[in-house]
Amino acid sequence: MESKLASSAKQNSANKSRSDKGSAHNIDLPAGYEPSEDEEFMNEYQQAYFKNALQQWKKSIVEESKETLAHLQDGPIQEADLNDRASSETDWGLELRTRDRQRKLTSKIDSALRRIEEGEYGYCQVTGEPISLERLKARPIATMTVEAQEAHERNEKISRDQ
Repeated sequence: MESKLASSAKQNSANKSRSDKGSAHNIDLPAGYEPSEDEEFMNEYQQAYFKNALQQWKKSIVEESKETLAHLQDGPIQEADLNDRASSETDWGLELRTRDRQRKLTSKIDSALRRIEEGEYGYCQVTGEPISLERLKARPIATMTVEAQEAHERNEKISRDQ
C-alpha cells in the first residue's frame, strides 16, 4: 500500500512540475541557444526554443499556402497543347495535396503549441517519459518517445495485417 501512495505522490509531483513549466511567454533566448541534456528538461528556455521553432514552421507553411492561393486565383490553366494541359493539371493536383498535408500539419503544430502552454510538451503521451531533445529538434510535433512510437507502429501493422 505504501508503494502505491509513494508512486501516486511521485506522479502528482511530476504533474505539478509539468504544469508549473507551461511558461514560455516572452522569454528572450540567448543568441545561438540550443537545448541541452545538461539543463533541466523543458525549462523556460527549452519551451521558448520549441515554441519559436513551431511558430516559425507554421509561419512558413502559411506563407507557402498564400502563394498557392495566389496562383490559383490567377485563373484556369491556359495550355493550348493537351499534353501540356494534362501536365499542368497534374502539377496542380500535387500542389493541392501538398497544401492539404500542410493544413493537417498546422493543426499538429497548434496542438504542440497548446501542449507547451499547458506544460505537457516534450512528454510522451503514452508513457509520460520525456521525449529526447534530439527527437524534438528533428520533429517538434512529436507526441511519443521513439520506443513508444515504434510500438504504436508495430501494433498498427499487426492490426492492419489481420
